[in-house]
Amino acid sequence: MSIIDAIDEFRGGRITVMGLGLHGGGIASARFFAKAGAEVTVTDLRGPEVLEPAIRQLEAFHIHYVLGVHHEEDFAKADIVIKNPAVRRDSPFLRLAKRIETDISIFLRYSESPLIAVTGSKGKSTVASAIWYVLSQYHEKALLGGNISVSPLDFLDETGPDVPVVLELSSWQLGDLHNMGILKPKVAVLTTIFPDHLNYYDSMEAYVADKRVIYEDQDEHCYTICSADQDWGRSFARETRAQVLWYSEKPLAELAEGDSQGGWLAKDDSAQALAGSSPGFFSGPESFSGFGKFSQHGPIELLLPHQVFVPGLHQKKNLLAAGVALRAFGVPSPDIALSLGNFPGVPHRLEFVAQVRGIRWYNDSTATIPDAAIAAIESFSSPIVLIAGGSDKMSDFSAFIQKAKKMKAIILLAGSGTERIIPLLNENHIAYEGPYHSMRDAVDAANKAAEEGDVVLLSPGCASFGLFLHEFERGDAFKNEVARLAAPTID
Repeated sequence: MSIIDAIDEFRGGRITVMGLGLHGGGIASARFFAKAGAEVTVTDLRGPEVLEPAIRQLEAFHIHYVLGVHHEEDFAKADIVIKNPAVRRDSPFLRLAKRIETDISIFLRYSESPLIAVTGSKGKSTVASAIWYVLSQYHEKALLGGNISVSPLDFLDETGPDVPVVLELSSWQLGDLHNMGILKPKVAVLTTIFPDHLNYYDSMEAYVADKRVIYEDQDEHCYTICSADQDWGRSFARETRAQVLWYSEKPLAELAEGDSQGGWLAKDDSAQALAGSSPGFFSGPESFSGFGKFSQHGPIELLLPHQVFVPGLHQKKNLLAAGVALRAFGVPSPDIALSLGNFPGVPHRLEFVAQVRGIRWYNDSTATIPDAAIAAIESFSSPIVLIAGGSDKMSDFSAFIQKAKKMKAIILLAGSGTERIIPLLNENHIAYEGPYHSMRDAVDAANKAAEEGDVVLLSPGCASFGLFLHEFERGDAFKNEVARLAAPTID
């Protein structure tokens, strides 16, 4: 019997899915409850012309659609309302609901799989994907879902006590789980925290408060993986009831945290590094490997080789966090190091696209805040032609502008965030081109500005809305235009 067949509570029930979306939880929720025999209503403020790709995926099921508007009765009469993470929790329609769930909460109520959960501002997709990649090498089956655009409801049938699940969880998804008592990951990882979604949250503290839910129900048998390089990471470590493991750019011996255990980056051939003392920093991230120590008198273990496929020191730090999590989960360090060295990276996150005329093109479309764009810029030593801009998330662009001074050229995509960037560029006498209203025009301008040996980097530092449905469509548009440039011309 499948898990869906076993969930009798939904058969014949009235389910309202609030927010269909174009990828992830809305589609999976509608499909899941339709398969379970529920009466499903999908309501979304967007119209059928926008949602047509999602509706097409649900053609096989009897689903009632209410699009372009919400009706109060669809919420008041429902047995359960399935909330999309992007819907504000203070929505007046949700106040009418008898019971509010999400695709994540339904999954957690029924899955028996051991869980690794990952959150943070940036890097969480890379960390979650790297953990899954390593687990999939050493388990007959491992599953990956959550904010990475795969709802875990789509694979609930495949879960079990011997099938590990890795979930990437956004602040919105975590906030929806607050006080439910159903999220208890064996290993929780918190990546670097940056200001983000401040157009949604009233303060940075409110944003981070949702992140803290990831360890809310952990106990002393669990592990929380924290960054030792941020005050936020140290505050997480003080709060969690789980065992704390660290990851850091510096040797853990430098931490004033007692017998600190976890992982750090160091020059791989340095005797100082192996002894746990500071090796100093070197010019490029290629110099660094990841090491770990997991008991007071235990050996120093190699977790991450110096040669990896993903560029940038920040990406090595993400892989180190993944390595520490895997070690806490019980994977031997030699297996971790071997597999992380072969990890190919994640689409739209510093993704190498092509080399055209000796110019390397990289897609970093998921860099939707300035700090992420800065990290991408710092990953390269070659001259950079930067494609940036988009819609606003109330970010602080001051540090981004300082990096912009060093760009060979700046190509801007149109959007409300770009309208805030342009005065800062003008004030600092930084030249730019655009703003362009199509990816084709932006790519053509970048191609004209770049020369052999340069890097063209799409790392917008802004959200994608306006010109694109989401950052994945923006990244795909970039890759399509680069493919056009790479295609041989026919006379």
